[in-house]
Amino acid sequence: MGPRVSEALVTATSFETTRDHFAAHDQEHVFRFWDELDAAGRDRLLAQAAAIDLERLLPAARTAIDTLREAKAPELAPPDDVLELPEHGGDPGGWKAATERGRELLAAGRVGVMVVAGGQGTRLGFEGPKGAFPVGPLSSRTLFALQAEKIRGLRRRGGVAVPWYVMTSPATDAATREIFAREKQFGLPESDVFLFSQDTTPALDFEGRLLLEQRDRIFESPNGHGGAITALAASGALDDMERRGIDTLFYYQVDNPLAPIGDAAFWGHHDRTGAEVSCKVGRKTDPMAKWGLLARCDGRTGVVEYTEISDEHRYATDAAGELVYWAGNLAIHVFATDFLRRMAADADARLPYHASAKKIPYVDRQGHPVAPSEPNGYKLERFVFDALPAANRVSLVEARLPDEFSPIKNAEGVESPETARRDLQAVTRRWLTEAGLELPAPDCGVELDHSRIDGPEEAASFRSLTEAGDVIRTAPGATA
Repeated sequence: MGPRVSEALVTATSFETTRDHFAAHDQEHVFRFWDELDAAGRDRLLAQAAAIDLERLLPAARTAIDTLREAKAPELAPPDDVLELPEHGGDPGGWKAATERGRELLAAGRVGVMVVAGGQGTRLGFEGPKGAFPVGPLSSRTLFALQAEKIRGLRRRGGVAVPWYVMTSPATDAATREIFAREKQFGLPESDVFLFSQDTTPALDFEGRLLLEQRDRIFESPNGHGGAITALAASGALDDMERRGIDTLFYYQVDNPLAPIGDAAFWGHHDRTGAEVSCKVGRKTDPMAKWGLLARCDGRTGVVEYTEISDEHRYATDAAGELVYWAGNLAIHVFATDFLRRMAADADARLPYHASAKKIPYVDRQGHPVAPSEPNGYKLERFVFDALPAANRVSLVEARLPDEFSPIKNAEGVESPETARRDLQAVTRRWLTEAGLELPAPDCGVELDHSRIDGPEEAASFRSLTEAGDVIRTAPGATA
């Protein structure tokens, strides 16, 4: 719950003190049903209310709401320090050097992996954490299982432990822990899997008052992907990295099954350039694509949301007719761990809350549940990319989009399970073709064990599909 007060203060706080404190901030309505609650309900509500630091929350919310209402387009300039793909003019020698450096970092045990996995599968018609969604084209393996395979492959290639830091949310934490226990950490050592939960933040109605989700509960929601930075510090994950000698953290979101977890060139370029943050960027070709963009914002590298881009910048092209502002944010990053610690210590200044108008369920004055059909309040979130302007250096690395990005956001249509499975198989076919391995038929379904093959070079270690066995699974006519 955020912002928080100390646990000691919560324990010692009485109902009268908390009610008076809330009344002083015009929030006494959260105790409207106090006399109707049983003892357990009163305990829940009092503990939740006493943990909310109104002196921090309300000014931060007002600032976020004012910023939303008065948002101004930043002064933009094209991004610099971009390692582009060779086919787009990038230096092949730079890619080779970055890959070599990345492999050295991996072998030295300096690399950790973090996944943001607090979301639920509700929009997909799936009950449970999104990471448990089945995505394997043939095996129906889950997102978690697929990503664990990639990490096992990293461990094999580097000959070292590669810890996996899995950020859940209060809504998914218990279920995620149960899944990892049941699946025996997906083949990873238990000591190398670090699960922790992000914080939550109350929402406010349009009059600036807290919303009751139930008679005995104030509505709260996860505090955004920017909450990952504070959660890493609060959970002890950063301390764990320091003990292990990890100074380079690869960060991605759980709903992208193509996330390049084994991308040595990415963290190698990050290290070679002395960056504190590095970002994977996709080449935007449609000016209206709803991507945030990496650019120089008011003189510092940062992310500008697509809603904030003026038409002048949106449609700007260079002499070759290509978009000037093309570097789309893919939510795939590398962070220096000492930078993360610095940002967590100064989170209120570096990671401000952002307000967005949402439809927020609540109970009315009579205690009846209401599911609004229109936005009725503001949710507050922190954005991880707000930390970028504070970095001494930010490096960008271009992603090969068909191989690295196919998120699952919707039940059908674009960015759906269907498109993700299709793209997973398309990547696999390209790798096998480059390796000289021939599939039985053009429409043959195919799936890899990513702990053994995570690129064409590793596929080429097998002379045939027969030799590969279960490492390369096929099924006639099963293509997505």
